[in-house]
Amino acid sequence: MPVHDWTRVEAGIFHDFHMGWIAEIRTALNGGLLPEGFYALAEQHAGRSIADVLALHVSPASQPLPLPPTAGGIAVAEAPPSTQRRQTIQREASARRRSLAIRHVSGHRLIAMIEILSPANKDRSTSVEPFAAKAVEALDAGIHLLLVDLFPPGASDPQGIHEVIQQRISQANDHYDLPTNRPVTLASYVAGPLVDVYLEHLSRGARLPDMPLFLTPDRYINIPLEPTYEKAYSGTPSFWRDVLEDPFVA
Repeated sequence: MPVHDWTRVEAGIFHDFHMGWIAEIRTALNGGLLPEGFYALAEQHAGRSIADVLALHVSPASQPLPLPPTAGGIAVAEAPPSTQRRQTIQREASARRRSLAIRHVSGHRLIAMIEILSPANKDRSTSVEPFAAKAVEALDAGIHLLLVDLFPPGASDPQGIHEVIQQRISQANDHYDLPTNRPVTLASYVAGPLVDVYLEHLSRGARLPDMPLFLTPDRYINIPLEPTYEKAYSGTPSFWRDVLEDPFVA
């Protein structure tokens, strides 16, 4: 199923789809995609109604717990993720600071998360900057991150949300070249002293590829974005599906 132009509908319609998509990804993960000992929970930011699962590490920063033993997933050395772009960002020291959260049952600590951006994350600089800050703070805490942004760049992220996050990681105004006419951004971040990023940029109407979500710096699972998107979209009211699929709407 092609990615739709969600700017055609009001934010509340995407909100409904967003919740359904999170639920479908959670079901896929807990249904056997995650290795033993891991589980996924939909979480919600304080003061916001959209479950977008970006959360703090549950163990105190002063008493970090060891990473769980590797019991599954794909080893990067054996099969590196296949994406259009790969980037390594030198991380500068930054202040530390919560989508779909992957926890390991040993201490129930946060390991990784999936964040599907909503219009409210990108509508103004006072939305974009706090979002980028919390993403970087999660990486600082050792939490791996997969971002899904179906919305085009705006005044506050003219080269896309990844450029804003990249600049916060490196503490430099490095330019990111967002491909023309490919506004959909998928970005998987690997937490570490050097932040590895696996990127896909898509045009509207393209099919969503699987994207890696890292459980440790050297092991990942592939998230089935396309089939879960399709299942969530099937629950969208027919009136709004007609709006999204109308070929005559620019």
